[in-house]
Amino acid sequence: MLQTLNFDRLEEKVYYEVLENGLQVFVLPKPGFRKTYATLTTRFGSIDCRFCVENGDVVELPDGIAHFLEHKMFAEEEGDVFFRFAQQGASANAFTSFNRTAYLFSCTDRVKENLLTLLDFVQRPYFTDESVEKEKGIIGQEIRMYDDDPDWQVYFGLLQSMYVHHPVRIDIAGTVESIARINKELLYQCYETFYHPSNMLLFVVGQIEPQQVMEWVRENQARKRFAPPTRVTRLYPEEPLGVAERERRRTLPVAVPKLMFGFKEPQILSGEPLLRRQCGTELALEALFGTGSELYQQLYDENLIDDDFGYQATEEDTYAFSTVGGETPEPDRLLEIVREYLRRRIQEGIDEDVFERVRRKKIGAFLRSLNVLEFIANQYTSYRFNGTDLFAVLPMLEQMTVEAVNRRLRDHLTPERMVVSIVEPTRPS
Repeated sequence: MLQTLNFDRLEEKVYYEVLENGLQVFVLPKPGFRKTYATLTTRFGSIDCRFCVENGDVVELPDGIAHFLEHKMFAEEEGDVFFRFAQQGASANAFTSFNRTAYLFSCTDRVKENLLTLLDFVQRPYFTDESVEKEKGIIGQEIRMYDDDPDWQVYFGLLQSMYVHHPVRIDIAGTVESIARINKELLYQCYETFYHPSNMLLFVVGQIEPQQVMEWVRENQARKRFAPPTRVTRLYPEEPLGVAERERRRTLPVAVPKLMFGFKEPQILSGEPLLRRQCGTELALEALFGTGSELYQQLYDENLIDDDFGYQATEEDTYAFSTVGGETPEPDRLLEIVREYLRRRIQEGIDEDVFERVRRKKIGAFLRSLNVLEFIANQYTSYRFNGTDLFAVLPMLEQMTVEAVNRRLRDHLTPERMVVSIVEPTRPS
């Protein structure tokens, strides 16, 4: 039965229903928007490479298989589904992250046709031995391309320095060697395990009528037969509190060095505690590293950073960390300044005026983001998978106090959990 979640302060109403097959469906009408955007997401990402099913043995998958499966889902016996979306006036895409795989489209009309196409192709896998072998060459080229991408390398260099065992340290696409072990049977096994409707969430946002959208989805799902869901236990290695290494450097043909430093969060949370910690971390990072901060201005005045410098807090229910960085001509000088600045801020804390400024800035940015349909759909799904709600962000930000943010600063931005990744220019031989 169709239910509603009312967010009166934001004047938003989300309609949702859990279908008999377990599929979670959320619909957010946005009057005045011409575009409709939809995502169908499974909780299966690159870190889910070891699991067991009820009364079953432990299964170990090759690294990169979730991303490989995403690529192969667009192939159908009669051709490529991208062509069908294009004929229907839609732009379609997909992505694989550490913990989920999403299939999506946007369109301005023919919403029903595109929505049913999305549901049908994701729920109708078609793999052949020949197509799987061909895909290995395509993805192998993609992997080699990222091997030479300095932004990608500085980021994964940081994660590999942070994490000792957790698979978040492994490239989402895997390696050329790992994808060589993928075959049609493994793809079907992953599909049957993780693409059951009970492990998936459909989110539709735009100029739509919720009851009508729900009727389309109900009718579509009622025509299909699914095996009973199997309880899946994801198995992650025990991760120590400490980091793998303090610093990692590598050389690539770049004009200016790239620097990224970050902080590993050892405690795993979900639901409201996770949301509270995320808001506190983001406010602390904004106060310290945002464009209005004392440190940012100093680094900018000394020509150590440009507009590329920024930060990000990542909070998921199996891993959490923050990253800061960008291009800099003198990474060691920048790190020296940052470390001294952090030492002072941990001792002195953030004052009330700075806290209020960054909180107002965060609230404003969040409210503006609610006009971006892609942001709403992708973030809503992410928050739901973590046991909370996107629209709970505003009241959480309003509840935050300077004392809570200073605790976050001292708990999270500690020297013993700080790691550094640098990509330096290749020296001429």
